[in-house]
Parts: sequence; C-alpha cells; structure tokens
Amino acid sequence: MITPGIKTKIIRIVNVFETGTPEGKYDALVIFPDGRNGSRQITYGRSQTTEQGNLRNLLERYIALNGMFAEDFRPYIPKVGSVPLVNDKAFKELLKKSAREDALMRQAQDETFEILYFQPALHFFNAEQFALPLSLLVIYDSYIHSGAVPAFLRSRFPERTPLRGGDEKAWIKAYTKTRQHWLATHSKKILHPTVYRTKTFLNEMDKGNWMLDLPVTTQGVTIP
Repeated sequence: MITPGIKTKIIRIVNVFETGTPEGKYDALVIFPDGRNGSRQITYGRSQTTEQGNLRNLLERYIALNGMFAEDFRPYIPKVGSVPLVNDKAFKELLKKSAREDALMRQAQDETFEILYFQPALHFFNAEQFALPLSLLVIYDSYIHSGAVPAFLRSRFPERTPLRGGDEKAWIKAYTKTRQHWLATHSKKILHPTVYRTKTFLNEMDKGNWMLDLPVTTQGVTIP
C-alpha cells in the first residue's frame, strides 16, 4: 500500500535527483542542450520541467492562481515552447524571483508535478498491478526523467508485469537495468551521468529495501 508517508519519501528522493535537496529547489534554473535537435532550453523548478516540455503548462497554472507575477508572465505564454527564451535574462530572472517570493508559484509547481507526473505514474503502477513502494519510485522517476515508462524500453527484456502474470521484483529490476544501459549509451551524452538514478534503485534492490522502510542515500544526501 502506498501511504502518504511513502509518497512523500518517493517525491523527496526524486527531488534530490533533480535539485540536490529533499525539499526541492523551486527556483532552480539551468540550461541544457537537451531540446529538439540538441537545442538549448531552460529547465526549471522543483522537479525540473523544461521549456520545450511542460513549462508553459506550469505558467498557465500559475496565472490561473492569480500569482503575484501573473501579469509579468502573461506576455511570455505564447512564446514558451515555440520561441527560444534561453537568452532572455528578464524571463529567467522572473522565473527565479517568482519561486522565491510567491508561495503560489511553489503551489503551481507542486500541482503541475502531481497532475502531469505523479498521477500518471501511479496509474501505470496500479494498472499493471504493482504493489511495492520501490516499484513506484522507479516508475515515478521514469515519468519525471523520461516522460513515461517507454514501450521501446519495455520491449527490450522478456519479464512481464504482475498484470500479465510476471514477478514484480524481476520486472522492476529488468526495467531498471535496461533503462540504465539506455541512459549510459544514449546519443545525448548529457544523459550518461544520470545513471546515478538507476544505480540508486539497484542498490536499494540489493539491500532488499522494497518497502522503502530503510533510509535511502543518493548524491550524498540521506532520506530517512
């Protein structure tokens, strides 16, 4: 059973992956060359949404909440995701300032990551009849980092999900190893170092920490 405490721990672990702290850095902003055709793009917030991904959705949610800086963001909405804003200093400062000074931006981020990432991950988890907390952590991280549990990765190993009569632990371990190999050999070299995520999961599997009742240490941070 996924209790509120387990959900919080899962989110805190992924926050460490994304911004180095269990609480998450809502004002975090970095530029990575991981956009379409290797283009540079803004990556922002507690769980690092991207300029070419769901940043527009996040800002629309913030404006709908009537945030302190809503009117400042409004002119940017048609541009986000279509016109590169990586060199727009005013826009980048506005993103950081809003997260630091307005609780509604932090709320908008929490709601966005819940609706667009955690709930779809939980749906996959339940639909495929998984049950263990570590399994949900692996699945949620895949949604945050890769947008889904990609079918092309699932097709690379023979294990079946519990819904299809398979063993949960065997499937999760096989998926994690497959995803690790994919990240480590990806044509986008920026993804290669991110195998610390899958290495963390495999380490917890080796410890037998399927219930996530033991502390999890990653990136030098321990989540009790």
